[in-house]
Amino acid sequence: MPIFEFRCLQCGNLFEKLFINPKEEVELKCPECGSESLDRVISKANAVMGSGKGGKKPRLTSKSCSPGSSCHTLEIPGAGD
Repeated sequence: MPIFEFRCLQCGNLFEKLFINPKEEVELKCPECGSESLDRVISKANAVMGSGKGGKKPRLTSKSCSPGSSCHTLEIPGAGD
């Protein structure tokens, strides 16, 4: 049962949605403003194990996405490093 996180492109609200059945049809709307204009975001991890080649560690960067909210990118070192 995966939980996905979404950000409303209209108001910037972040919210989670639990998907119980993969065949279930789900109508996604922002619980704050009702907009269907959403972006799926990657949730922050609270722990990352290990490191990449050369001891490189994962790096979390953030930027402003809309007024009052921010987006995050998790860069995980891998085979391409």
